Amino acid sequence: MQPKVLISDKLSQTAVDIFRDRGIGADFRPDLGKDPAQLAEVIHDYDGLAVRSATKVTAELLERAGKLRLVGRAGIGVDNVDITSASRRGIIVMNTPFGNAITTAEHTIAMMLSLARRIPQANESTRQGKWEKSRFTGVELAGKTLGVVGCGNIGAGVCRRARGLNMKVLGFDPFLSHEHAQNLQIEKVSYDELISRADFISFHVPLTEKTHHILDQEAIARTKKGVRIINCARGGIVDEAALVAGLQSGQIGGAAIDVFESEPPEGNPLLAIPDVVVTPHLGASTTEAQEKVAEQIAEQMSDYLLAGAVQNALNMPSISAEEAPSLKPWIALADHLGSFAGQMADEPIRSVNILFDGAVADMNVSALSAAASAGMLRVSSPEVNMVSAEILAKERGFRISTTTCPKSGIFDAFIQISIETRSRKRAIAGTVFSDRRPRFIQIADTYIDAEVRQDMLYTTNRDVPGIIGALGTILGENGVNIGSFNLGRSFKGDKAIALLSLDSPVDASVLQDIRDSGLFGQVRPLQFNTEAYRSTER
Repeated sequence: MQPKVLISDKLSQTAVDIFRDRGIGADFRPDLGKDPAQLAEVIHDYDGLAVRSATKVTAELLERAGKLRLVGRAGIGVDNVDITSASRRGIIVMNTPFGNAITTAEHTIAMMLSLARRIPQANESTRQGKWEKSRFTGVELAGKTLGVVGCGNIGAGVCRRARGLNMKVLGFDPFLSHEHAQNLQIEKVSYDELISRADFISFHVPLTEKTHHILDQEAIARTKKGVRIINCARGGIVDEAALVAGLQSGQIGGAAIDVFESEPPEGNPLLAIPDVVVTPHLGASTTEAQEKVAEQIAEQMSDYLLAGAVQNALNMPSISAEEAPSLKPWIALADHLGSFAGQMADEPIRSVNILFDGAVADMNVSALSAAASAGMLRVSSPEVNMVSAEILAKERGFRISTTTCPKSGIFDAFIQISIETRSRKRAIAGTVFSDRRPRFIQIADTYIDAEVRQDMLYTTNRDVPGIIGALGTILGENGVNIGSFNLGRSFKGDKAIALLSLDSPVDASVLQDIRDSGLFGQVRPLQFNTEAYRSTER
């Protein structure tokens, strides 16, 4: 069935064309972004939702989104999307972090120049027929210190442009390495040092609990007297009441604000202060940027809906379009291994270790770990997927760790999942051969070669004659056909295991007959979602 995408905000026609050219149904209804009730009425019909900033993707909206698999934000900011609620429902949230980086960085520099030279005020005065040269004396940027809070794509662009204006640049970002700071020719400092030394401070961070009002009354009190503030990131990063007080007291010499806590900023006192330059959220508003983000989000969403490629996701590991085909059978294997481990656990899982051995260690292990976690958790939570697995694992209270190592045995590559419960440990390993079909190759310390099928049966027994015949007889008498019969043992006369693929599920009464024979230790029916990965087979 053809996937369907709803575009609920104003987005370039480029996005609509890309969706339709790639065989995806696209409904362009930009009016819905400002009509939450109407959006909630129709959202259940769509696989994907493409938005900008007007649409609020709330928990309440997501509750109504029965089919929704993907939310694409054309732009970098995602504070209008409830990512936690989306993750719980297995919905991917992706953005376009690079599409408007240049545009926003340029707007920041333009705002800083306008603030330093008082261009908007001088423009208005001159248009009124005045000639007030002395009134609008400004300051040079050359030789001044700019503090950049947040040195991601946009912040780094501001740093480079400021260095071109011969400014000294200080950078604060928890993820800024010393090497990257050196490449940008900036000085890496703490936030406290930055606000105390900078002549200009520009913010380029997302709005989160940690960054909300990061510049508040207390922080303003520690700034240099006459500091100038620029915010082209998100409203709410700067405490507007504290900013007004700082401007009125003279502690702040001026501000350039493109974003507000409430937009449009009707009645906002900042609008009445002469030393404030304001624009209506124009950071990403250039023709080039609008085309770029529209094109990028449409391509990203299409790649996922058609091929399973994940780019710039905020709640799932990325899977490139190039690696998706080769990775898919390994994702299937990881899911099946997790499912096996989850079905074998008789008590709550405390910890999980996923070992990637050989060539698979060089693959996208983050995506494979997510698949394994999803398979494990799906035993008790059928709706879980690679997106929601991490958050659900944390809620269940078990730790997931990963280990990678070079080839250590006869297999070129394999994945092993080890789980620990209160009373025991279990391990299951598997690989993918050239036929692209996942196989189980080891259970505990016993080797086996069993292709994964939808309905399987796992048993343990002493390695004595007659076991195969007894098991086959019981199943045959109950009309259960065996597709394959795979055996393994540590050594002659020791414990042995059997893993059978069956043409139908085994009834509880049949399982009880097997147990009542007295020949078997564990008797465990297993089911695997092989249909989801059928395309991994040639």
